[in-house]
Amino acid sequence: MPPKYFKTRGHLLVCQGPNCKARGSDLLYRALWTHLERHSLAYYKTGGSVRLTESGCLGACSYGPTLCVYRERGGRLEEGWYAAVDFPLSEAVARAVHEEAELPRERRYGPGEG
Repeated sequence: MPPKYFKTRGHLLVCQGPNCKARGSDLLYRALWTHLERHSLAYYKTGGSVRLTESGCLGACSYGPTLCVYRERGGRLEEGWYAAVDFPLSEAVARAVHEEAELPRERRYGPGEG
């Protein structure tokens, strides 16, 4: 029997590289995971749609914790990169993904960012 497939609206990755961990990314990941589960936003919950994964280094080592999000929007792949992420910002990103809304601009960096 093949594994069960869960449709998602987006995928969040929280860096667990050594510099981000020193800035609390492991605690951020656990807090965000708990939030997604409690509010039925986690992809495997009824009505949930957000996938969350720990990742290796995302390359913004001096600005951690860093978070990256990928989702399909308007027929194309959209990505968002965030530096110095705290729980309120991570929750706002997850909520935007779940609601298919605009991603927050706060602390965003990378291509197309000022």
